[in-house]
Amino acid sequence: MDINDFDFDLPEELIAQTPLKDRTSSRLLIMNRHDQTMEHKYFSNVIDYLNPGDCLVLNDTRVLPARLYGSKEDTGGKTEVLLLHQQEDDVWEVLVKPAKKVKQGTVITFGDGKLTATCIKVKEHGGRILRFHYQGIFLEVLDELGEMPLPPYIKEQLSDKERYQTVYAKEEGSAAAPTAGLHFTKDLLESIKNKGIEIAFITLHVGLGTFRPVSVDSIEEHDMHAEFYHMSDETASQLNRIKQSGGRIISVGTTSTRTLETIARDNNGKLVAASGWTDIFIYPPYECKAIDGLITNFHLPKSTLIMLVSALAGKSFVLEAYKAAIKQRYRFFSFGDAMLII
Repeated sequence: MDINDFDFDLPEELIAQTPLKDRTSSRLLIMNRHDQTMEHKYFSNVIDYLNPGDCLVLNDTRVLPARLYGSKEDTGGKTEVLLLHQQEDDVWEVLVKPAKKVKQGTVITFGDGKLTATCIKVKEHGGRILRFHYQGIFLEVLDELGEMPLPPYIKEQLSDKERYQTVYAKEEGSAAAPTAGLHFTKDLLESIKNKGIEIAFITLHVGLGTFRPVSVDSIEEHDMHAEFYHMSDETASQLNRIKQSGGRIISVGTTSTRTLETIARDNNGKLVAASGWTDIFIYPPYECKAIDGLITNFHLPKSTLIMLVSALAGKSFVLEAYKAAIKQRYRFFSFGDAMLII
């Protein structure tokens, strides 16, 4: 399948630069994939399309202030580092800019020497392995020196770091937010539970696999970068009970979807407690084995995320929905509006 099959024209002014003051006031495009109909609502209306006995699956990963600005110890050259995931104590896989200037043995300093890092390995796709050196607790040093790793299409500064976290974020480890979850408030989640809809949690730490662009013309040749996931016994039992009782599993975000579909794929369609690394790449004509619906934001042209959404709802219907959203002046990408596919 050709990458250009997932292209669309998006006016630049529709790329949301800042989050809305009220998380639930984002717009919501309802896509019924069975009868191919669409409705335009607000995110606070999502509860009206969920039934007692359904279950929302949320990714409880927490975004690290994973972008660091430093300088090379030998030349003073400016260097940007994005933490992707922790391999072991003080050893991280990262992306660096400019990558060609950081070779094995290069030392980078941050915050007047409060934090230093030595490159111990050069990886494919421009990645590096760094070993960090510091005094005290790494996460506290990172919180002082690091910035939220907002995507490059967001040019505005974020005044409140918590607006790039979900209200249920708990497990530290992501290099980007699972943005579909940004629309929920604690009050909305409480109302959803009071209606008889269950909430389940999984963890996928968002890394390079989610946002690395597809650089090949034929999407079948694209290799996904692995990301760490975890699902507990409690969540597996809860989801199996929901399925057996006829309820729907509604995944909140492509990260939750990739976790659930990885586990179902690896266990003959069953959902079991599991931890590991997933490089699953979902695109048409993949048939979802675990989920019955999806809440997601609007994604970049030619991205693996719009391909995943197209596997669930059909490429033609998805591109039709994107055209409708553009016509209705929806806000796009991380701080933008959402869609519910049921």
